[in-house]
Amino acid sequence: MEEASGWQNILEIATKPDNIPIVGMLLLVIFFTWLGLREAFKHDKLIEEGKEDEIPNEMWK
Repeated sequence: MEEASGWQNILEIATKPDNIPIVGMLLLVIFFTWLGLREAFKHDKLIEEGKEDEIPNEMWK
């Protein structure tokens, strides 16, 4: 018999009905962290260019 690999074990645990919401929340946390960091880097770039006044306008788009 072949022993299950690490990825197979992770998938088996992650796809159990009790863990599906946890996996979904993990994906949401990753997405919103990426989104927030992307916006932060945009704002940092505006600050470096001396356009601090444009940041509120950028946020309301």
